Amino acid sequence: MTRTTTRILGIFLPIGVIAAFVAVLVIMAVTAPQPERANPQPRPVAVFAAPVERANVSLTVSTQGEVSPLTQIDLVPQVAGRITYVNPNFIEGGFFEAGETLVQIDDADYRLAVTRAQAQVAQARQALVREQAEAELAASEWADLGEGQASSLTLREPQMAQAQASLAAAEAQLQEARLHLQRTRVTAPFDGRVRTKSADLGQYVSPGARLGQVFATDMAQVRLPLTDDQLSMLNIPVAYQAASPESAPEVHLSATLAGQHRVWTARLVRTDSAIDPQTRVLYGIAMVADPYGAAAEANGSPLPVGLFVDAEIEGREVSDAYVLPRSSLRGSDEVYVAGEGGRLSIRHVNVITSSPERLVVSSGVEAGEMVITSPVRAASDGMRIRTLDQTGEEIPALSANISEENAAEDEDEDDESDEDAGDGDQASNLASAE
Repeated sequence: MTRTTTRILGIFLPIGVIAAFVAVLVIMAVTAPQPERANPQPRPVAVFAAPVERANVSLTVSTQGEVSPLTQIDLVPQVAGRITYVNPNFIEGGFFEAGETLVQIDDADYRLAVTRAQAQVAQARQALVREQAEAELAASEWADLGEGQASSLTLREPQMAQAQASLAAAEAQLQEARLHLQRTRVTAPFDGRVRTKSADLGQYVSPGARLGQVFATDMAQVRLPLTDDQLSMLNIPVAYQAASPESAPEVHLSATLAGQHRVWTARLVRTDSAIDPQTRVLYGIAMVADPYGAAAEANGSPLPVGLFVDAEIEGREVSDAYVLPRSSLRGSDEVYVAGEGGRLSIRHVNVITSSPERLVVSSGVEAGEMVITSPVRAASDGMRIRTLDQTGEEIPALSANISEENAAEDEDEDDESDEDAGDGDQASNLASAE
């Protein structure tokens, strides 16, 4: 073999080996069986749904507040002295009646003052009688001996006026002394209860010193914050004043007291004079009559001052509103509706009010439609769903038909396979012709 032949073999032999290897790979790739195409469809999402109801709805406003007395005063003496008596009921939490003596201040000095004032009145009255006698005598003498018109001084009229003024002053001093003596008894002008006690037996007090704090038990009040939306639900003016307690909206107060749920009835009788500058709400005033008597008897428990209560206020009535479960609300104004054929529909609604149990809207849904109450991830308009009622039973009319959709998908896949096969036969025929 010549050198040239050897050189040619050294060049083309590797190229031929590589070309044969590539040809084998191409043949294997062409003749290898093709994997079946898998086109999985997402399964419909199972959801719970509840029907939309149409009804006349009485709105209620939910708020909270603290019970406070309508009348509360600081008990203070009007005279100075040492405390000689304290009523056994004058203790924190004690009940008392109107006019009952709660604290007695030593009245010895004031009784002496009354005695002195009585003596001054007697002296002034005696002076007036003597002056009247002298005036009558002067008038008689002038009538017998005098000529013309007698002067007022001759008739002792100034002296008479002075005696009358002295008597009036003495009587005023006597009245003042008796008033001071009466004020040694410290009382309250209403039936009430003692909130705090600041003085006790033997203590010396001066006028204006605080003996304690008491409040009346005939009426209690609850200040309830109301937003602008809540005012519209109540349908009352900003400057509201009930004509009578019977015509005022009813308020149901509730709280847990001594381990039991308690409910009291009140009336919203007025609104506050101004909007609170800090919270920007207007306070409504609810009144409870006789919270330690009639109200307590109706409920079995008194309504104590300082209790924090939940309040439900009766509002206006809305005609032909749509009532939905509260769990159907998504965001602030959206609900999901289960449509015919198992498709989800996103609706925007106009919310009137909501509570933990129900949602009241004026538009966006129709009566009888089923709104979805269970959570739905990545919800979209037209999403395939399987609708279940609240008992867990499937609603066929509102659920996607899986078998029919799968059959349709299989037909689409067969059509695509036939088209691919036709394309392959056509390519083979062209190759044969060539």
